[in-house]
Amino acid sequence: MPYLPNLDPALGLVTKARAALPLHLVSAAELDGWLKRQSAFVRNWVKDTGFTASAQDYLLLPDTKGQLAGVLVGIAAQPDLLALAHLPNVLPLRTYELAGNIPAAQQQHLALGWALGSYRFDKYLRKPGRAAAQLLVGKQVDVASLTRTARATYLVRDLINEPANILGPDELAQAGVALAKKYKAKATLLRGEQLLQKNYPAIYAVGKGSERPPVLLDLRWGRAKAPRLTLVGKGVVFDTGGYDIKPSSGMLTMKKDMGGAAHVLALAGMIMDAGLDVQLRVLVAAVENSISGRAMRPMDIYPTRSGQTIEIGNTDAEGRVILSDCLDEASREQPEWLIDFATLTGARSVALGTDIPALFSNDDGLANQLLASAKTLQDPLWRLPMHKPYWKSMKSKIADMNNAGGSGYGGAITAALFLQQFVPDAQPWAHIDLMAWNTSSQPGRPEGGEAMGLRAVYAAIESRFSKSRA
Repeated sequence: MPYLPNLDPALGLVTKARAALPLHLVSAAELDGWLKRQSAFVRNWVKDTGFTASAQDYLLLPDTKGQLAGVLVGIAAQPDLLALAHLPNVLPLRTYELAGNIPAAQQQHLALGWALGSYRFDKYLRKPGRAAAQLLVGKQVDVASLTRTARATYLVRDLINEPANILGPDELAQAGVALAKKYKAKATLLRGEQLLQKNYPAIYAVGKGSERPPVLLDLRWGRAKAPRLTLVGKGVVFDTGGYDIKPSSGMLTMKKDMGGAAHVLALAGMIMDAGLDVQLRVLVAAVENSISGRAMRPMDIYPTRSGQTIEIGNTDAEGRVILSDCLDEASREQPEWLIDFATLTGARSVALGTDIPALFSNDDGLANQLLASAKTLQDPLWRLPMHKPYWKSMKSKIADMNNAGGSGYGGAITAALFLQQFVPDAQPWAHIDLMAWNTSSQPGRPEGGEAMGLRAVYAAIESRFSKSRA
């Protein structure tokens, strides 16, 4: 049965409610002033409980009958996106609303954090956890934008969190088909040997080792004469490392290796939902990197769609191989922007840690727009250099290039340089190398699949292609 993503999750948000309890947001510096405006009953209650309004602290406020009257919430002087993300799963199951004169932009920000904190992946639990408390969003909030962003984040998380025995290459592609049906887009799938017939040999080379054949999803949407925007996603549904097999500890999160594909599908959903005036194309190469008698071996040589050949220096560097065909095909239409997402290298995590995606680009204008959005939205990206002298480590004596650098240094950079061989210099292109996974749970960031850079990239796209189709 095809896996269809949940496109309408419960976000912990409502727009109507018979009654809602107030959330009083107070910083440590504001606490005394807030208390002076309260009754002696409330002042005594807050004092006796020892509440100090430290960030992420909260205090249930009773009325004189002992019933819940509201919640006092400690926040930082400049609350971040996740300032309220801990509350949906700890507050009593009621509906709440923000009290006081809070600017619309901050309400929007805090409501999104509430939604991110309401997420859970419990579909396989016999007894799922408790439901999330609900937040009543005010009239100043852009509900369409809020729900669009939250649903896209949920979709990324849901797809990544699915176990690989359920989400194979075809099921991942079907998630794209489901999006296409929802937004009346066109989706084309190439499976197995169809990839060879249509000249996608690199995708086939990586995926042929699995009993589940590789699939290329090609989704198109938008007005024919609108500016072209193309998104490419790495969709390795599980990565054993191939014959260069990973240790068991290295495989524990490898269902996330399709995280790049999850991001571009969610991003496409946001673009189509908003009706941006773009000619959108999404290419997702969905494969499983397995070991078998058909799997690629170290020192094999394979052609690519561009005509360039690749010597396999390491079968665990498979993501860049499948992306080579996608980037070559994407570049042929000369889109105004070409952006790829990929869980490509561990070297990126060594350089930047697990929370910050690495951004590579051959176009300063594109890179600067992405970085500006990342800073504004607290959705970090960090640009790393395309240092061309490192390319010498990727040379092969018997093919046009090797897929694994021999130096052992600068692995994220050499991977980006590899991808650049399939993108013309004149093509504005950005490559985002990301973890797509939270290694531990924090408020609003549960352990497991995570959207990283999604909001920043969408905001940059929305700014660049701002005219709506509506």
